[in-house]
Amino acid sequence: MVAFRVNEDRTEMTSDFVHIDRAATGGGEVLPCAPTLLLVHGFLDDATVWDGFVKALDGSVATARLDLPGSGARASAPVDTEKLSLALLADEVASVIDDIEGPVALVGQSMGAQVAELAVAARPERVAGLVLLTPVPLGGTRLPEDAVAPFRALGGNAEGQRAVRNQLSPTLDEEALDTLGRSGLLVPPLVAARYADLWNNGVDAAPEQSAYPGPVLIVRGDSDGFVTEELITGAIAPRFPGTRLATVSGGGHWLHVEYPHALAREVLGFLQNLNADAAASGWRSGFSEHSASTFAEGFAEDIVLEASVLARPIAGRALVASTVAAASTIYESLEFTAEASDATTTYLQWKATAFGGVEISGITILEKNADGDVVRAAIHHRPLGAALRFSATLRDRLVGIVPSDHFYAGDPQPVPGA
Repeated sequence: MVAFRVNEDRTEMTSDFVHIDRAATGGGEVLPCAPTLLLVHGFLDDATVWDGFVKALDGSVATARLDLPGSGARASAPVDTEKLSLALLADEVASVIDDIEGPVALVGQSMGAQVAELAVAARPERVAGLVLLTPVPLGGTRLPEDAVAPFRALGGNAEGQRAVRNQLSPTLDEEALDTLGRSGLLVPPLVAARYADLWNNGVDAAPEQSAYPGPVLIVRGDSDGFVTEELITGAIAPRFPGTRLATVSGGGHWLHVEYPHALAREVLGFLQNLNADAAASGWRSGFSEHSASTFAEGFAEDIVLEASVLARPIAGRALVASTVAAASTIYESLEFTAEASDATTTYLQWKATAFGGVEISGITILEKNADGDVVRAAIHHRPLGAALRFSATLRDRLVGIVPSDHFYAGDPQPVPGA
C-alpha cells in the first residue's frame, strides 16, 4: 500500500513516488462527480511529463501520477530488471488505485497504456474509465531485432533520445525537449533496455477482447509516426466495445507535452460523458428490469419526479423508485432512441408502446448532484390521450403506495385509434 503524506494546505499529497493534485487548486471550475485521474507515463519518462497537462486541467479534477521503477524520484533506487514486467508495473498502479478514495479514471501513455490496461482489468469495479494516449498495443509492437535495438540503446544517450522525441513529436520546442531529456537521462541504461523489450514484446497471447468492460477513450496525434491510425483502428480500438476515438491535429507521440490544452479538452469531455453514462445506464437498467431497487441505486434521497402523467410531483427515493418501476411495467415495448448530456444533466429520447400497441413517445431529463445521484427526473409523454390513460393506469397500480391525488382523476379510457 502507498503511504501518502498530506501537505498542510491539503492541496497536494505525496509519497515516495506518487504525487496527487487535488481538484479546485487551479482557477477552473470543478467538474462535478469526476473521478480522480491516475496518470501513467511511458518509456523514458517520469511523473513530470504530465506537468503541462495537469496545469491545463486547471484544477477541474483531481490527478495522481507516479514514477515507474527506475524513473523520476525512483531513478537511483535498485531495480531488478530480470523481474521487471508489465504485470509487476500493473500491480504497482493497482495498489495506487486502492489508495485513492472514490472512483478512478486511468490515463496511460505509450508503454503506460499497456500498464494501465492491465491495471484496470485487475480493478474494474474501481475504474470509471480508461484513456489510452498514443498507446502501444497490449500485445506489443513486435518490431524486428534491428528495429528495436536502437530503442534498447537509448539509456544514457542524450543525443539519441532527443532525436527520437524530435522525430515522433515534431512540434516539441527546445525547452520541452530539454525537459524530457533530463527525465530520460535519469533512467539507468539497463532499465531503459528492459523497458524497450517490455513494450515491444507486450503480453503473450493478449486477449482478442480486453478484460476491461468500461468506457474507453483512445487519443493519438496525427503527426505520430509510431502510433499510426492504422495501428489504432486495426490492433487497439477493436479490442474495446464502444470506444471513442480522438485525434489531436499536429500532435505527435508526446502530444500531452505538445498540446496539453487540446488533450485536456478531450479528457474532460470524456469524464463528463462518464457521469451522464452512469445516470442513463441506471435509468435504462431500471426500465428493462422493472426494478425499484435498481432505480433507487442512482437516486438521491430527496429526488423529485415530475411528469406529464402526474398531477403533481412525487418526492423521495422510495416513492419515486416505486413509481417509475410501476410505470415500466405498463410499457409493452420501450426503446431509447437518442441521448445527450452535459456535466450535470442527461437527456434521453424514447419511444414506446402500451395498451395493445398504442404508440407513446417522449423525453426524459435527469439532473444530478455533485455526488452523481439523480436529484430531479422529468418525463414528458405524448400524445395527451395516451398520457392521461397512462396516469390513470399508474394510479391503480400504486394504490396504497402513492396517494391518488398525484394522478389525474377518472377511469382509464381507451385512446382513440387504439
